[in-house]
Amino acid sequence: MSFERDFPEPLVVGPQKQPLKQTFILLHGRGSSGPNFGPDLLAHAIIPNGSETLATKFPHARFVFPSAPLSRAHVYNRSLTHQWFNNWKLDPPAQEREQLQVPGLQETTKYLHMLIKREIELVPGGAGSVVLGGLSQGCAAALVAALLWGGDDLGAVVGMCGWLPFAGRMQDLASTEEEDDLFERDNVAEDDAQDAFDAAVEWLREELDIPARSKSDMLKRTPVFLGHGFEDDRVDIWLGRKTASCLKDIGVDVCWKEYEGLAHWYSGDMLRDLVDFLQSGSLALE
Repeated sequence: MSFERDFPEPLVVGPQKQPLKQTFILLHGRGSSGPNFGPDLLAHAIIPNGSETLATKFPHARFVFPSAPLSRAHVYNRSLTHQWFNNWKLDPPAQEREQLQVPGLQETTKYLHMLIKREIELVPGGAGSVVLGGLSQGCAAALVAALLWGGDDLGAVVGMCGWLPFAGRMQDLASTEEEDDLFERDNVAEDDAQDAFDAAVEWLREELDIPARSKSDMLKRTPVFLGHGFEDDRVDIWLGRKTASCLKDIGVDVCWKEYEGLAHWYSGDMLRDLVDFLQSGSLALE
């Protein structure tokens, strides 16, 4: 499938050192672009050591910053802007306008899956060496793409100041699935988690009309980092909490962090926690 007409070529920042060990695919928020978002993120100082950045912490990494296509944003009176998908106001959420998201999420998910496959072929270690994530609407798009990814397990999924589209609907489905299964089995814990995940993902797949090439349960085995500022006035922190809660309810391993005094952006503290997350445990990225 070709997306060249709609999606600009990503900004790619090569590794500072060889050999190549991992690839980060990181999505900007609405109204930005890969070239605007990527360099600033890579140059942002990590607290407490102000001389360290993502680029210096992961010198063997290839950083890929895709750009969303231009389209009309309903929430901005149909102004033309770079966005991964269309959506209505997030606070308060309007489920009757959720269908605005579908066409853009469908195309963006297909595009990101294509991009992931391309990067898997380039990086030694394959899918396990690929980190997918984003900021704001880029986080939302990355989470949807990760939920519907049917390939080998990715290394990690990371999100900053974002949300999960259709989180309420998927959480309701997961709860219903668990309640129904309580009357059918005696030993339900592990099976319930899988059933809740399957129900949520299958609903999302049908909603976006994305065919399943294989079972899409990768995210259940992939660590997820989500960071959010208390003072976020664009994507309220309760939407981030809702996202973390929804993912945990369907069996996803989520590391959730909140930051006092932080608005709708990343910070040195958040990047420090992100690096610690990626370099700890089974990930051990370097």
